Amino acid sequence: MQIDDTDRRLLRRLLAEPNLSLSDLADLAGVTPATASRRLDRLTRAEVITAQRAVIDWSKLGYGVEVSLRFTLDKTDARAFDEFIAAARDVPEVTQIQTFLGKVDVRLHVIARDMSHYQEIYRSRILTLPHIAEIEALMQVASIMEVEALPL
Repeated sequence: MQIDDTDRRLLRRLLAEPNLSLSDLADLAGVTPATASRRLDRLTRAEVITAQRAVIDWSKLGYGVEVSLRFTLDKTDARAFDEFIAAARDVPEVTQIQTFLGKVDVRLHVIARDMSHYQEIYRSRILTLPHIAEIEALMQVASIMEVEALPL
């Protein structure tokens, strides 16, 4: 799909301030609300815009521990990836699942209220995931930069 400067202005504004009303978004992008609506609909139908979502600060809800777990799977079973990912989806504290090519096969982002809660999650839910050959845990100390979009 081809996008033009008007689409880019709308997308930049939408990314910067996703809670803007359609009227305010249109004003900031320099178009009428009707034009903005038509273009956003077109971008959504073309799956350029796939979702609008809330970003939650988990620490404000009492989740003070974030851990990145990197897994190497035992790939002697052809179903290892699918079974591991299906089981990981059932762990409520897993907020992100990523797959990779290389030594690390899967990364899970896990949140917990505190270290005791994390230890409980790790022992009862993480270690029971299927096909684990190796695990590496990285404790997050600080989030320095999070960008969810490329500059348009």
